[in-house]
Amino acid sequence: MHADELHLDDAVVARLVAEQFPQWREEPIRRIVTDGTVNAIYRIGSELTARFPLRQADPREVTADLSREAAAMQEFGACCPFPTPIRVAVGVPGHGYPLPWSVQTWLAGDAATPGGLADSSQFARDLAALVRALRGADTGGRTFPGTGRGGRLRDSDEWMEVCFRESEGLLPVARLRKLWAGFRSLPRAGDDVMSHRDLIPANLLVDGEQLVGVLDAGDFAPADPSLDLVAAWHLLDADARRVFRSDLGCGDLEWQRGAAWAFQQAMGLPWYYRDSNPGMASLGHSTLTRILAAPEITPERRT
Repeated sequence: MHADELHLDDAVVARLVAEQFPQWREEPIRRIVTDGTVNAIYRIGSELTARFPLRQADPREVTADLSREAAAMQEFGACCPFPTPIRVAVGVPGHGYPLPWSVQTWLAGDAATPGGLADSSQFARDLAALVRALRGADTGGRTFPGTGRGGRLRDSDEWMEVCFRESEGLLPVARLRKLWAGFRSLPRAGDDVMSHRDLIPANLLVDGEQLVGVLDAGDFAPADPSLDLVAAWHLLDADARRVFRSDLGCGDLEWQRGAAWAFQQAMGLPWYYRDSNPGMASLGHSTLTRILAAPEITPERRT
């Protein structure tokens, strides 16, 4: 998926686990196929998972990131109304794999998909309950850390230009440029709140129509209060989005900015992952389709 992606195979993972954590050396180890783009995920027995960073990086920076992520996961777990993994160990490089890696608890459930529960009012209410609980957590006086999504929309202009250029012939770029021109000028809708910051389908576990787990909370931090609204555009069709929005009481500006963040995230997926990760590419297409079809977002759809 990435030019700087690291090679990792099952034999190396088995040796790393056996040597560094002998208490698990008899547990079966198998790779989990996901649409994830940041870590390779291995199941250790029935209760644990190992997460190995996929892209080349400075090991010292990865160590610092893992420490920060562990603290964020703990803080997230204290306020999340749904189960979330717990960090239990950190491994070190070895056998040709150059980076630190982590082990955390396994959660049962099926990864949500862009269309699987798109019409479910129950799922929409669960998503709203999640976002409401995260917003209610204490920021401790902190504000947006200044990296990634969640600050000023217009800070993404350079990246969006790359996306528009690479999407020629793949997406309706002229229409998408016009939409971004409006999105990037939207003013803030409120003060920073605590935010998961990546509520994509792969990070949400479901059982039937219920949300039963939330993954990848290592970036839990203050951000634009509209940021976690991306979940509505990644996962819900119009009727369920109305349930979600009503449960949260979102005003027009906040709702527009949520669509803008989902748009910013989705624009990078179809072209970047077209060949290497069809699931992520498909997510980008479906999210953009929802935004373009929403009359409250695109003026030409209003009647």
